[in-house]
Amino acid sequence: MSVAGTSTAPGEPEGRDARYASASRNVDHAGLDPDQLPDGLVVADEHGRVVRFNAAAERITAVRAADVLGQPLEKALPLEDLEGRRWWQLTDPYGGLAIRVRQPERNLLLPGGREVLVCARYVRAEPLGPVRSVLVSLRDTEARRRTERSHAELIATVAHELRSPLTSVKGFTATLLAKWERFTDDQKRLMLETVDADADRVTRLIAELLDISRIDSGRLEVRRQPVDIGAAVFRHIQAYVAAGQPADRFLLRIEQPLPALWADPDKVDQVLSNLIENAVRHGEGTVTIDVTPCASPRDGEETGTSVTVSDEGPGIPEESMNRVFTRFWRGSKRGGTGLGLYIVKGIVEAHGGTITVGRAPVGGAEFRFTLPVGAPAFEFELPRRVG
Repeated sequence: MSVAGTSTAPGEPEGRDARYASASRNVDHAGLDPDQLPDGLVVADEHGRVVRFNAAAERITAVRAADVLGQPLEKALPLEDLEGRRWWQLTDPYGGLAIRVRQPERNLLLPGGREVLVCARYVRAEPLGPVRSVLVSLRDTEARRRTERSHAELIATVAHELRSPLTSVKGFTATLLAKWERFTDDQKRLMLETVDADADRVTRLIAELLDISRIDSGRLEVRRQPVDIGAAVFRHIQAYVAAGQPADRFLLRIEQPLPALWADPDKVDQVLSNLIENAVRHGEGTVTIDVTPCASPRDGEETGTSVTVSDEGPGIPEESMNRVFTRFWRGSKRGGTGLGLYIVKGIVEAHGGTITVGRAPVGGAEFRFTLPVGAPAFEFELPRRVG
């Protein structure tokens, strides 16, 4: 079989298609199926003709592989830069500088104006030798745009949340400095207490921002130590009672014996604080905290600890359940940045645990997180006895 406009070379009865099929098989010699790659992959041979056009490339370009295999690269992938210049003519992979081995990722345009992220690699048999193949990677820009929008929303939210306490701090301190003698001691104390509370609010917001940065980059550090989770919950309840909440609003149930738990005590406190605060602020009635051993679904052994926080309020609407642990989700109009539950999920998962949300038996919201038994952050070696 031959292709119109081409001749069949001696010893190659199938002509150009056979050569491209052979080159395509060479690309896949490692056993990797390019169609399984998440990014688009386009490969051209030493003659600049396309020998591989994977499934992701078809999806991104809306072009069938069968229509472009064997075509010149610049025709199969007619890319332009943002100024309308043809990219392959600018870069000239086969006739350009012999020392060039790649093209860094950049935004280019497909026919119709669709934006795509493109980078290329030039494969040479030897340094400064001719290009044997060109590998082109294509990525859709939508994921990056979503990330950029998320970052912009985060910046806007943080700026908005910082403005209020900083304005308060600046206003009270300026007033005290200018008119110190005019205020009574009680008035001074009230203003200083407000400044102190606003400074704590700024500190918490900055801590949340740092936590989000570490979670997003996978750098959230967990320093495991022995944790008495029942005692930790009891401390939080005592703090609320001391702040004026009625003691009978809280019900703590601990199922004994609990397995030994190694976790980061500060981060566990952060999780408990957020979940109990949500139940107190947004829920109603009794806030119930159940601490129980949790069983492995595979072998049935007790491998961790489960904590369930539930209330008797209106609960979370069914349509919002899948958005609870995303950024900026707010269950009500009662303030907050909407970042707390996102951070809680990141902390629990950094421990190797899971967290879920549902409806409590009495109708309110129910959050349940489980933490595996874990191991200490550092292994300690006992000193050896001499003699």
